[in-house]
Amino acid sequence: MAGRVAAIIVAAGRGSRAGDGIPKAYRQLGADPIIRLSLSRFAAHSGIGMVQPVVHPDDMALYEAAAAGLDLLKPVFGGATRQASVRAGLEALTAHRPEIVLVHDAARPFASPALISRAVASAATGAAVPGIVVADTVKAVDANGRVTQTLDRAQLRAIQTPQAFSFSALLDAHRRAAAEKRDDFSDDAALMEWAGHRVSVFEGETGNVKLTTTDDFARAQLLRFVELADVRTGTGYDVHAFGPGDHVMLGGIRIPHARGLMGHSDADAALHALVDAILGALAEGDIGAHFSPSDPKWRGAASEKFLQFAAERVKARGGLIAHLDVTLVCEEPRIGPHRDAMRERIAAITGIQAERVAVKATTSEKLGFIGRGEGIAALATATIRLPWSA
Repeated sequence: MAGRVAAIIVAAGRGSRAGDGIPKAYRQLGADPIIRLSLSRFAAHSGIGMVQPVVHPDDMALYEAAAAGLDLLKPVFGGATRQASVRAGLEALTAHRPEIVLVHDAARPFASPALISRAVASAATGAAVPGIVVADTVKAVDANGRVTQTLDRAQLRAIQTPQAFSFSALLDAHRRAAAEKRDDFSDDAALMEWAGHRVSVFEGETGNVKLTTTDDFARAQLLRFVELADVRTGTGYDVHAFGPGDHVMLGGIRIPHARGLMGHSDADAALHALVDAILGALAEGDIGAHFSPSDPKWRGAASEKFLQFAAERVKARGGLIAHLDVTLVCEEPRIGPHRDAMRERIAAITGIQAERVAVKATTSEKLGFIGRGEGIAALATATIRLPWSA
């Protein structure tokens, strides 16, 4: 089934009503750009076989950063209108010949897996759109603001995306409209109605909001954290002995030192502890389960690769890293002069802000192997947020 279904994610607009700054699709919600949240939901859905992004040519650098690591088709450039952008996506999909296509606005980053499933199922009718019951009384007014009619809200629905269609029918309707120079349709459902197709409505979601204004973005930040209601904490611990060398790697920073640290990789105790803390919060084993110390391909490897992997595992689960805290226990080298550089490096590796990374240091008061200057230990705590699942 999935191979028959394609999703077009439209992100070619400029979003001027959202205020100054970068295009709204690339603004952050929590730790991720809005467009990544939308793309990842469709890319991860078992009922979707391919995802076709439609973007603005000026945004390619932003897009490539936002979409990194996602399984997507090559993006195509949109047109001057949303209608033209959707058509560009449809034309690009002709090479893949899907039977069903969903069209979704990137500015709706909260579409749930259940909503996407309902859209796929409803596409069997040929044209179907998600709608929610209108709660407020709706009145028609004239040019002077006088009420001309009170509408029966029982017969009204506020329409959302993803909208679901027969691929061939929607492509034909778009081509007809282009040939007749009609580019004024507000959504694909309106275009299909114009083309003579019957459009049905399936149940939408109140949380599937479209981000348009600055107020929408403020509310969306709250929605994002409510959505990520499963708050988890993991801990990690690592220790490495001193050996021959002229530097140590700690927190992703090369620190000149009279001795090095011994280990299968680069022996970065701080990053190793953080990896275990993140994997612990995910309940996905430990660093050794994913990067065996007996595997020669990890000999001398940069530990940032391990930390990047752990951070990507959080993203793959639809979550974000809320905070990272690492404590280094050593008599030497001095950590203080390198603390901020470590924070910045850990933040860059994991894709979070440096203000969400804490690096601390202490000694063991000359006690034990650390006190004797034989090695370094690191303890870490990771706090992550995941979508709640029963």
